[in-house]
Amino acid sequence: MYMVESKAGAIACMMLSLFFLGTFPALLTLVERRGRLPQHTYLDYSITNFLAAVIIALTLGEIGKSSQDSPNFIQQLSQDNLPSVMFAMAGGVALSIGNLLAQYAWAFVGLSVTKVISCSIVVVIGTTVNYFLDNKINKAEILFPGVACFLVAAFLGSVVHSSNMVDNKVKLKSSSADSEQSMETKTSLILNMVERTNLESAAYSSRKAKAGTADFLVQLENRRSIKVFGKSTLIGLCLTFFSGISISLFSPLFNLATNDQWHTLKEGVPHLTVYTAFFYLSASCFFIGVILNVVFFYRPMLNLPKTTFKEYLNDWNGRGWALLAGVLCGFGNGLEFMGGQAAGYAASASVQALPLVSTFWGIVLFGEYHRSSRKTYMLLVSTLVMFTVAVGALMASSGHRHRHRNQARTATF
Repeated sequence: MYMVESKAGAIACMMLSLFFLGTFPALLTLVERRGRLPQHTYLDYSITNFLAAVIIALTLGEIGKSSQDSPNFIQQLSQDNLPSVMFAMAGGVALSIGNLLAQYAWAFVGLSVTKVISCSIVVVIGTTVNYFLDNKINKAEILFPGVACFLVAAFLGSVVHSSNMVDNKVKLKSSSADSEQSMETKTSLILNMVERTNLESAAYSSRKAKAGTADFLVQLENRRSIKVFGKSTLIGLCLTFFSGISISLFSPLFNLATNDQWHTLKEGVPHLTVYTAFFYLSASCFFIGVILNVVFFYRPMLNLPKTTFKEYLNDWNGRGWALLAGVLCGFGNGLEFMGGQAAGYAASASVQALPLVSTFWGIVLFGEYHRSSRKTYMLLVSTLVMFTVAVGALMASSGHRHRHRNQARTATF
């Protein structure tokens, strides 16, 4: 199997992972804003996400000679390593549920804020657990100040969201001719605009509104699949919180699967390689994603319309973007794990600075924060600066995991 052991290689791997994992949420958001049902999108995403893990395992996991102590991917499938396999698959369940919740949260609180809050939760919980699982190979005096920066960024992210919501209310208020209307009447007006006849809606949407305007917000609501007008943003914040909790568990579980800190394997049985563990994690992630989304076909969340498997097969609106999102997520997670095995999984949590990438796409692709107040802009910049400091601290805390001759270690970058 292919192995990269240098610290520089591990950091390069994390940076590439950062780009991939910051881009795939933007693609899923793009598809949802074009009106595709999230059940259809996540099913496509799950398929290519699993295929990415299979490709990695059958290529990098099969390079070089295989031995009993350092087996390649195919050989390891038949070894007695069930406890480690179960850890990897539990990580896949946590990751799948977390990503599924995040897909719905993006519609309510925006791509940028969702990733800021959820990723900060992931770092605070996941990094702390991984630091102790990795026998403190990371530099605590650098690592935990970085974690503190993520906590500050999470707080700033929630403030950014609140400020942006106030800005949006002002935009919608100014779009009304009667400035004395009550907020309840304005909300009803917006909902009535959303519920226009097809002819009126088409005529209204024919002129493309400028990003950040009240017309833009209403056109977006008309077009998207998850309707958010008239619903509490607390729903999105709760989804974001539980998404972060769930995703924070998958990295420590993967760490246990590849390094067996709890000594669950029989003596002489090599540890799972990163390729084998990632395969099992992705397999469980795939099956959970398929099962939940098929259930959501007939019992959808958030009052979404019901659908069928036939409708899913015939729905090609944005399918290419959804498939690409799965590929990016699959390779991004693989690179994160490979970097974590060399530099420590606590340091590899630096890829959770992906809101830096997601915010860029949110502004460029979706017009987030266009025409917002100066206060919102200052808060957004402060949040991103704090994330930059945090990711630098986590990368600087990187240690080096020593491999033992009797243990098969995972590939690293």
